[in-house]
Amino acid sequence: MTVEHLKTDGEFTLDGQSFHVTNNVWLVGDDDEVIVIDAAHHAARISEAVGGRRVPMIVCTHGHNDHINAAVDVADLVGAPIALHPNDRMLWYAVHPHRAPDLDLADGQVISVGGTHLTVLHTPGHSPGSVCLHGDGILFSGDTLFQGGPGATGRSYSDFDTIIASIRDRLLTLPQDTVVHTGHGDRTTIGEESGSLPEWIERGH
Repeated sequence: MTVEHLKTDGEFTLDGQSFHVTNNVWLVGDDDEVIVIDAAHHAARISEAVGGRRVPMIVCTHGHNDHINAAVDVADLVGAPIALHPNDRMLWYAVHPHRAPDLDLADGQVISVGGTHLTVLHTPGHSPGSVCLHGDGILFSGDTLFQGGPGATGRSYSDFDTIIASIRDRLLTLPQDTVVHTGHGDRTTIGEESGSLPEWIERGH
C-alpha cells in the first residue's frame, strides 16, 4: 500500500461561522488505482495527484463542508463514485443540495484498493456519520482523533460523550503502533494517544 498526502486550504463553515483550515487529503492504493479520502477544497490538485490511475471510490470521513466541498468536482474529473455514511447526509446536502452521494458507507465494510483492504469503523461524535478507515497498521481518522485529543464537539450534530465512546471503544483498542493519519495536522499513533483519555474527559474537549 502506498499513502500519498496532499494539503489543501480553504474555509470550514458551520452554524454561521467560518474558519480558515488546512486539510489533509489522502490517496491510498498503488500505481494503478487509488481511493481518495476527503476531497477537500481543490479538485484540480487532487485530480492531478491521481494522474491516470483508476479511482474506485472517493471516501468522505464525514459530511463537514471542508472535507466534501471538492468531492463532486473530483468525482466528475476522475469518474469515481462518492461514499458517505448515511447519518451525515444532512451535512452533505447543506453543501451539495442537488447531488446525492453515490454509495453509503457502513460499519465493518471492507474497501479494497491496490491489494490493500481497509475496514470502515463508524465513529460518531464529531458528526453522526463520522467514520475512520483501518488497515495494514494505519488508521485514517478523519476528524475523530487528532494528535492530542478528540475532534471538536459543541457544534450542530456533534456530541462529546459520543466521540469519547467512539475513541475508547473503536480506536484505542487498535494495536498501539497503529499510525494515525488525521484530517488536519500531524500524524500520531494509537500508543501516543491512548494514555490521555482521562485527561480529555476531565477537560471536556
